[in-house]
Amino acid sequence: MLREIDIPPLWLALFIAAAWGLDRLAPGLATGWNWLAWAGYALIALGVLAMALALIEFLRNRTTFIPRRVPTAFLQHGIYRFSRNPIYLGDALVLAGLILAWDVLAALILVPAFMWLITKRYIEGEEAGLEAKFGAEFIAWKQKVRRWL
Repeated sequence: MLREIDIPPLWLALFIAAAWGLDRLAPGLATGWNWLAWAGYALIALGVLAMALALIEFLRNRTTFIPRRVPTAFLQHGIYRFSRNPIYLGDALVLAGLILAWDVLAALILVPAFMWLITKRYIEGEEAGLEAKFGAEFIAWKQKVRRWL
């Protein structure tokens, strides 16, 4: 049962809740730095775009985007030419964007923590599975394309 709900969007929601909670405990300085909010909105938009472009590749190739399921195709085109994990990258961008938009700069520490957790909990296992299934093709791609960006 817990394995079914142990999915990246849950972790993203928990980290977003932590950032929101930090904002309630130590509100931003309300410095009037409107550019911070706009930078945050831009990061959110980039994150959603990265996720959408990745989802399009999954649908085009008729393979699963659900973690821990065995893929039927190896995605290397589209956004996958720039990032091995564009959905997780999108999640991190959304988290960072919300933190900036809410002006909770102390919560920025949550972004690398989120990335570390996702790497350990999902990415490393997914990469091992891709290497086992696609072998040299995956290894060559892994050497060309960075894990995050």
